[in-house]
Amino acid sequence: MPLRGGLPIVAIVGRPNVGKSTLFNRIVGGRPAIVEDRARTTRDRLYGEAEWNGRRFVVVDTGGLEAAPGDDIEAKVQEQARLAIAEADLIVFVVDTIVGLNPADLEAAEILRAAKAPVLVAANKADNDARELEAAEFHSLGWEHTYPVAAIHGRGVADMLDELVEVLPPETVEEVARKTRESTTEAVVEEMQFGSEDDEAAWAAATAAPDEPPAIAFVGRPNVGKSSLLNALLGEERTIVSDIPGTTRDAIDTRVMYGQTEVVLIDTAGIRRRGKVASGPAAERYSTLRALRAIGRADVAVLLIDAIEGLTAQDTHIAGYVVEEGRGLVVAVNKWDAVESKTGQTFDQYAEWIRNEAPFLDFAPIVSISAKTGQRVARVLELAIDVYAERRRRIPTGGLNRVIAAAVDRANAPAVKGRRPKIMYATQVAVAPPTFVLFGRDVDAVHFSYRRFLENRIRDEYSFLGTPIRLFFRERPGQRLERRRARTGAKSGGRSGTSSGARAGGRRG
Repeated sequence: MPLRGGLPIVAIVGRPNVGKSTLFNRIVGGRPAIVEDRARTTRDRLYGEAEWNGRRFVVVDTGGLEAAPGDDIEAKVQEQARLAIAEADLIVFVVDTIVGLNPADLEAAEILRAAKAPVLVAANKADNDARELEAAEFHSLGWEHTYPVAAIHGRGVADMLDELVEVLPPETVEEVARKTRESTTEAVVEEMQFGSEDDEAAWAAATAAPDEPPAIAFVGRPNVGKSSLLNALLGEERTIVSDIPGTTRDAIDTRVMYGQTEVVLIDTAGIRRRGKVASGPAAERYSTLRALRAIGRADVAVLLIDAIEGLTAQDTHIAGYVVEEGRGLVVAVNKWDAVESKTGQTFDQYAEWIRNEAPFLDFAPIVSISAKTGQRVARVLELAIDVYAERRRRIPTGGLNRVIAAAVDRANAPAVKGRRPKIMYATQVAVAPPTFVLFGRDVDAVHFSYRRFLENRIRDEYSFLGTPIRLFFRERPGQRLERRRARTGAKSGGRSGTSSGARAGGRRG
């Protein structure tokens, strides 16, 4: 079977306060991490997805080498460097041109020389010509790829990224297939004529997901029972189970037969809160990387939560990553046997509470289980297979448009700054996840709430149980030209329609 793999991982390493988080933010876009001009201020997410020159990759900010008073910072840097060697596909080693070479830099460099992954040196804070010249001293570390950059301003970062994507490992079969589907989808959308279904069968085949065994990843916080669930499903102690959080360090793949279908089950390490990851042992930072990589190569993620502790902020954080990745999702409430004083309404109340706390998960099925006793563990796999099928579901264009037309009749899109969008036609352009394009007029003004309304109407009719769906809005072909003609006609005043039409024709060339 072709190799399945998530996106390559680029780890940003370096001692505290050299600008790792600033460089992370510059690469992934926006400001997802808290950045201050003092050491050890990273308190936000560990990872972000980036794309450069058509290549996608996951960037990991290893910021927060939280050295407690009395700890040896250099030792922390060395520990981080060793783990980067083991886990990253490419390492960006960040140093500070203002401070210059530091003993901690030299110690980390010695360890990174043993890395099989390529190493790029980012000599940060080189925000003027003089500092770019000073950055030359870091060539003495011995790496060919050394770049003076100023992450806060973006200076030199593009040149570094050009080289970064060139030295990443070759694209996996899954990456190539996904890129092909996405480019095909974009081409279909650009060429599609309003109201035409003639080429539906052709683009359905072109944008189909590859036919591979379903990959199901068990994810969640440490010690919620992921390994216990896998063992219960397999009927044997395939993985180590312990009450000590963090026992599982690697994402472990197990192939099993489910009826007539082969299924890949992936047991992952617990994903800790960002602050816990930053301040905890470096091994936990990189077990989190393995878990994120596992989500990236799974079709469906089973999010385990602790029935006693309830839904936590970190649970919703993990679920959010699954949804962002477009993977299917099943929520399994484990340790149900430990819930006291249960009644016939307890589970319904629990599920309602989860949906109230995380309304963006209202499409995900919820099941209560006990991996310890085996209660309803088979139901988890049943639901995951159902979600896998829903994620690959394709619906007829005619049926979709009946749903959209009924939704528009029920409620028009609200006007935004005097412009009222009008949805006219929709079609599904991809699966895994199901992706729809809606054509109309002034669709760039569609409000988020109306987007959500349309998504709910589609789900009311076709369910798409447990899978995120994507909605894209495109101006109806020819609509902009019609609006230009209308404006031209209005400005022409008493001029005849013939002359106005002639001028419009002249502009079309």
